[in-house]
Amino acid sequence: MIIVISLITLAISWFVSRRLKSKFEEYSKIPLQSGLTGKQIAEKMLAYYNIRGVNVVSVEGRLTDHYNPADRTVNLSHDVYYGNSAASAAVAAHECGHAVQHAKAYTWLHLRSVMVPFQNVSAKVLNVLMMVLIFGGMFLVGNSSIPYILEIIIACNLVLTLFALITLPVEFDASKRALAWIDQQGVVTTSEHAMAKDALKWAALTYVVVALGALAQLLYYVSLLLGRRD
Repeated sequence: MIIVISLITLAISWFVSRRLKSKFEEYSKIPLQSGLTGKQIAEKMLAYYNIRGVNVVSVEGRLTDHYNPADRTVNLSHDVYYGNSAASAAVAAHECGHAVQHAKAYTWLHLRSVMVPFQNVSAKVLNVLMMVLIFGGMFLVGNSSIPYILEIIIACNLVLTLFALITLPVEFDASKRALAWIDQQGVVTTSEHAMAKDALKWAALTYVVVALGALAQLLYYVSLLLGRRD
């Protein structure tokens, strides 16, 4: 069953990721009428909200854009940093949306930051336990330790699921802030705003897929544990 869940999640994730990349490629070819680059848009948005001490930097890779609250940097991929399209405007403003959340002490962002170390530990523990079950499964059949192993797996999956669910309002809110700002400030035209909104919609769906996959795995292991107790 877990293999089926994993395959379904991977298939949906692949589809959403492919659509996301195609949307960004399509919208990246259409330059903004304002001519602003992602870097300029990010700096403009940070200045608008009077956010100081946050640097906008270029990082390698594609769709590697992120805001780092630890060192207070808005990290934009090369195409977004130097690009002047609806796609680059959407991403740059979205990442600055996280900076605005940080500055305003947005509750969900704070909760997500608090959970990061727990999420990292849980992921590592799960990796170890999965290896144990895969290579030592034949020795554990009928073993009284299996319920305890399942309880640990469930606890770790619960942390990962909560982290994924908490991430959703953080990402949706950042996109909402971004789209409102680029529209109010005249950074994009009506048609460019529609493209930016569509690009961010597909980006948000990647987080939805992760959350649903995490929830499905959690429920699966809970059902396994309950089944052993019947």
